[in-house]
Amino acid sequence: MALSDDIRPMEARSVETIPVGPQWQYEPKWDGFRCLLMRSGGQVALLSKSGQPLARYFPDIVAAAKAVGATEFVLDGELVVQTGRSVSFDALLQRIHPAKSRVDRLSQETPATFIAFDLLGERKPLLKEPLTSRRKALEAFARKHFKRVPSFRLSPATRELREAKAWFARAGDALDGIIAKRVDQPYASGERTPSMVKIKNYRSADCVVGGFRYNSGTKVVGSLLLGLYDKKGLLHHVGYTSNLKAHEKPALTKKLERMIAPPGFTGDKPGGPSRWNSKRSAEWNPLRPELVVEVSYDHFNGGRFRHGTSLLRWRPDKAPAQCTMDQLKQKRANLESILS
Repeated sequence: MALSDDIRPMEARSVETIPVGPQWQYEPKWDGFRCLLMRSGGQVALLSKSGQPLARYFPDIVAAAKAVGATEFVLDGELVVQTGRSVSFDALLQRIHPAKSRVDRLSQETPATFIAFDLLGERKPLLKEPLTSRRKALEAFARKHFKRVPSFRLSPATRELREAKAWFARAGDALDGIIAKRVDQPYASGERTPSMVKIKNYRSADCVVGGFRYNSGTKVVGSLLLGLYDKKGLLHHVGYTSNLKAHEKPALTKKLERMIAPPGFTGDKPGGPSRWNSKRSAEWNPLRPELVVEVSYDHFNGGRFRHGTSLLRWRPDKAPAQCTMDQLKQKRANLESILS
């Protein structure tokens, strides 16, 4: 099977409770970068969830892929950086750097791991095969090749609800929750279908940074203005996040100032003082819609996040166009139901 950029990761829908039944397989939801790894002969490609190439940032994984005995395969998995017994998203984020010298150094200091959870092809495509067949093929592939390549790991999977609940109880740190997949369904490339769902213990959304405000009386960034696209492709201001790390603000301010460009938001725009904060400045700086952040939130109504949000992480692996209102259909995981 030749390398192809036509394959895109199958995406999961957010649901409130773990689905139950013999048709479901459960897997951990890892806290890393989703990645399709493709090898064809001496060529290796790593593609992010948005289809962006990642190989230049992970030369260690490219080298590991070339050490695998098979020469024609496509794996779906997660890139993580392990620190001790856990994984570090911050360390993973550091790998996305323009300087090759730094990338090469970090690939030695903080080597990445590829956790495989699906085999989409080995010499021939497997996308149309049900998950049961693909999982058997993946396990056989891992037994044959992964022992000689420590950077490659097989993600566990189970049909046991009790084990899935135990994974969910440990969510946080290395795990972001759990994934449930229908075992009788094919791989839906680039689609978000009911046959693959995710359960997280918080509500989150990926947002475009459409602008920023300075701290009152200073020229240091104080808050990021968040945007989401509607079905017409308009970017609407939906709220803000301000829990920025103090020591990172000077460098972030310089980065944002280089990106100032109108209009910032093409739909609803930030307002001035409100009934919640009469002192808030109406002045804000529009940005090119290129940066993506993941934020957690409690409520969304009236077209806005209420009570602010909490910045979880920057997402250079996500395309701004993926930051749509559809994400807000997700629900907070029902802990009582899941952990009972």
